[in-house]
Amino acid sequence: MRRFSQRGHLVTLSEINITPLLDLAFVLLIIFIITTPLLEKGLELKLPHAGGQAEKVIKSDIRTVEISNLGYYAYNKQRAPLNTIITRLAAEFRANPNIVVYIRADKDSRYDLLAELIDGCQHNGITRYSLRTDPTPKK
Repeated sequence: MRRFSQRGHLVTLSEINITPLLDLAFVLLIIFIITTPLLEKGLELKLPHAGGQAEKVIKSDIRTVEISNLGYYAYNKQRAPLNTIITRLAAEFRANPNIVVYIRADKDSRYDLLAELIDGCQHNGITRYSLRTDPTPKK
C-alpha cells in the first residue's frame, strides 16, 4: 500500500466562517426595525385638516412642539412643562435666529394652551412658527 506524504495534503483554513456573523447581523437588524418606531413615538394627536403650501425650511432649523388634547406639551417628542420648553426655545433662538417652531396641536386641545405657547415664543423674540395640520384631504 502506498503512503501519501502529509506535507502535500496540508490545507490551511484561511477562510472565516461568516454564517454566525450573518446570523448576528440579521438579529440586530430585526431588533432595530422593531425598536425604532417605539423610540420615535410622540404624543397621540389628531391634527385639523387644512390646505396650502408650506414654505421651504432647512430641517436643522425646525423645532417641534406638540400639544395634546389632555394639556400635555412635548418638545422634540419628549414631554416637558411649558416653561421648560419656552426656556429651551429661547436659548436655541439666541444661538440660531433662523429657527422655526412647528406647533402640532391636537384639534380637540384647548385654545389657551396654544395661546400660552405662542405668547411665550413672542416674548422671547421667536416670530417664526408654523401651525401644523393633517395633510390628508378631508373626506
